Order: sequence, then structure tokens, then C-alpha cells
Amino acid sequence: MASQYDNPHSEQDSDSENENANDNDNDNASQTTEDDPHVLAAQPPPVVAPPPPPPEPLPPQEQANPGRPRPHYALRYTMSGHTMSISSVKFSPDGKLLASCAADKLIKLWSSYTGQIVRTLQGHKEGLSDIAWSSDSAFLASGSDDTTIRIWDVDRGVTVKTLEGHSNYVFCVNYNPQSNLLVSGAYDETIIIWDVSRGKALKTLSAHSDPVTAVHFNRDGTMIVSCGMDGLIRIWDTASGQCLKTIVDDDSPIVSHVKFSPNGKYILASTYDDTIRLWNYHTARCLKTYTGHSNRGYCLFSCFSVTGGKWIVSGSEDNKIYVWDLQSREVVQILEGHKDVVLAVATHPTQNIIASASMEKDLTVRLWFDEGPPAT
Repeated sequence: MASQYDNPHSEQDSDSENENANDNDNDNASQTTEDDPHVLAAQPPPVVAPPPPPPEPLPPQEQANPGRPRPHYALRYTMSGHTMSISSVKFSPDGKLLASCAADKLIKLWSSYTGQIVRTLQGHKEGLSDIAWSSDSAFLASGSDDTTIRIWDVDRGVTVKTLEGHSNYVFCVNYNPQSNLLVSGAYDETIIIWDVSRGKALKTLSAHSDPVTAVHFNRDGTMIVSCGMDGLIRIWDTASGQCLKTIVDDDSPIVSHVKFSPNGKYILASTYDDTIRLWNYHTARCLKTYTGHSNRGYCLFSCFSVTGGKWIVSGSEDNKIYVWDLQSREVVQILEGHKDVVLAVATHPTQNIIASASMEKDLTVRLWFDEGPPAT
């Protein structure tokens, strides 16, 4: 599919204030200091005892912050069926289904809990780049290289609306929380806000000076965040279509993905410099950076996981999935098994489940379940 692959290139967030993506905007405070040494009052010199033998070193992934909880995701299901690179996976808001879309022009619906195929949706004339669920889990929107967006009735497996207005590949789609509006971004450098029930464009925004790579509504639907290959992140007022703020990093690398945090206070942005950043968009300050993965040539999804611990999850060009502690920024788990670039990841709305999907040499969708710490 041209939009994902010719140019080196949203699970529904759980609506949770519980995400605690660092409610303190102070940069120093944001680097939590629970391990800071305490200053002790002067004490008489202790009796010197012989030093104990040094402890055996722990594996690197277990060394830092041993008291901090860690995820224990393990592969549960591997699903095959797509015949070309898989570009997006999204869990339904009710958690029952996982949707995947690919360059093979197909959408596949899988059981989130068994990995069984439920239905295949067919109708687009070219490959797909993105899919998004309505908040009631009844409808699915899909964006395609055929320049259209289709709205699907999931139970019946049929297209109920075809939205036409973009002049180039549609790259990203998302519903607002009320699901009466849809936002899309495309290679024509525009964002379109759609009235879903009428199937008509309400506003077309000249948003970026390069292809738009992600669009996402905040938790009350009043704002949209977008990003593009021009290296810009922009916040838009949904009602007026006005640009409220532009955030640009010093080196302005291509921004491959962006989304609001579940509590709506921050934005998470992935960039082509092997970095994911958590921004306070009110102050345009970067509060956290997450590194260790590889992202230089593809638009990789990143997302929040708030059902157990507070994690950041992303695919990677080294064929792995990375999980970071949101607060400490350390890599707490790396999931291995895919045989090609992991473009798409999603986190389940209520359970500790991660979905992932990969490109040509792999072509699988995988479900990873947090099985808790191993028994001792």
C-alpha cells in the first residue's frame, strides 16, 4: 500500500483519569525522585565490619528499580490471514474484537480473547492504512489508498457510508468520543472533519506541508491533534477548525504518530529519530522521552497502557515491541517473535492485552497477555 511503504514512512483509549501521565508540569518533578538519598543528621562513626561479598548482578532488564512493578506479557495467539503488510490494529471499545487492516485491501475482525477470526470486510479498491472504532463498537471506519473512507456496520459486515473528499491516499482516521464526527488525514496534506450521519465533510483544513500521518480527538472531542511528515504537531479546535498551537522539536524529525493521553492533558508523539516524547501541549514542553527502540523509516504506532501498570507501548523496526514505564522511562519489557517491522500496536481497553502486527516477511497479528510474575 503506497501510503505506508512507498514513502519511508488509534486503539480507543480507555477513558481514564487514572493514567497519571505526570500531573506535575515541572520538568524536575516529572523525573520522579523516589530513589533520591535522604540527608541524614551527623552520626558517630560506625564500627567498621568486613564488607559482604558483592551480590550476583541481575540481568539488565531486572536491575533498575527492583521495587517497581513490571509487566509480564507473553505471546498467547498468533493469527494469520492477511496476505500483505498489516498497517493498523485496533481493539473495539467493548474489548470483544480486534480489527486489523492491511495493504491487501481487507479488514479482518478477530476475537480479542481467543484469536479466532470472526469476519472479513471487503470493498476498498486499494490498500488500507488505518481503522477506527465508534465508541459503541458497532461501526468501524477505514482509510484507504483509494482516497475514500468507508464506514462499516460491524455486525452485518457491510459498508453503510463511503466518504469522498480527499485527493490522495487516506492515511489516518479517528472518531470523536460521541462518534458523530470522524477526522481523517491524508497524503493531500489536509485534515477533513466529517459529519458521520450525513457522510459529508464539515471542514477541510490545510493542516500540514507534507502528508498527515496521525489525527486524534481529545477525551471530550473539543480538540484534534495532528502530525505530519513536515515535523509539526498541531492542535486544532474542532468547532472552528482553527489551529490553536503548533509544537515543533528542535530538529523537526518526521512525526510518525501522535495521540492525546487518556486524561487529555498530554500528547504522545513518535518521531523518526528513534524517540517517543510525552508533551505538555499547553506549555509545549517535553516532559518525558522514551528510547531504545528503532524508528527511522516507518510510521509506527505508540500507545498508552493503563489497565495494569502505566506503560507506553510501541512497535519497532528491529521487529520487537517495547514497553516502557511511563514515569521512570525505563524499558520494562521487550516482546520478541515477529519476523519483520512491527508497524501496529494497540492496548486492550480493560484487560492487560497488547495486540501487534507486522509487515511482509511476517504477516501475523499477535495477542500478548500479561500473565503476572512467574511463580517462585
